[in-house]
Amino acid sequence: MRVIAVGDLHANFPALWRLLKAEGLADAHLRPTAALRRGEARLVLLGDLVHPKTLRDYERLTGLSPYDPEDPTHLRLAAGAQIRELFRLKGFQEEAEGHVTILLGNHDEAALKGEPILGNRHLKHLEFHPEHGGRPLPEGLKRWFASFPRELVLKGVHFAHVGPVPWLQEYDDLFYAQSEPKTWWFRTPDYVERMGYRFGVYGHVPMREGVLLKERFALIDALDLGEYLELDPGEEPLRPRVKRLHG
Repeated sequence: MRVIAVGDLHANFPALWRLLKAEGLADAHLRPTAALRRGEARLVLLGDLVHPKTLRDYERLTGLSPYDPEDPTHLRLAAGAQIRELFRLKGFQEEAEGHVTILLGNHDEAALKGEPILGNRHLKHLEFHPEHGGRPLPEGLKRWFASFPRELVLKGVHFAHVGPVPWLQEYDDLFYAQSEPKTWWFRTPDYVERMGYRFGVYGHVPMREGVLLKERFALIDALDLGEYLELDPGEEPLRPRVKRLHG
């Protein structure tokens, strides 16, 4: 089973579609290929589909420069651009006949619940907040987000947005108040082994130098660098491979 795992999307849809075409999972019309529909490969997205990471990313998304994260017109443009692509991705998943898994990230849950992202002092994500002039997430997308699992296990390989233990998959006030979601991987990396997984694949922590590949886990929030992971969970020994978009 060839699995393509992609870290936090954060509305970088152009990179995702390029990746899917490069891997033979999407055709020129951004529809699932026969190979994906047959299950010759499987796609796992680790969540955080929404909210660009930086102001520059918002500018690329909207075509506005500078982007004002408090201007209602800018917010509606940012929401509309994401809503359009989210519906495209939703359709892609539905046509992929069960071979695309999208995990729930904390930004997805915040957009689903209409709550702010706690603890983000650097950039406000208000585009889905009508009380600030943005557009609400459509009900069809809310139902879709609500269907996302928080984790996936394939032949002992664990996939989740943040980490291997259950409390790192609950995006409550404590999640945002503590440092563990960003630090578990170097403070308690044995979580993966203690939970009984052969290997773990996680996002949430931006990897400025590219995908971090360790003996028992990989941190793959590096789509902004064009990096992602390929692995076969049935391999013994497991040989995950870091891949990168070119051009």
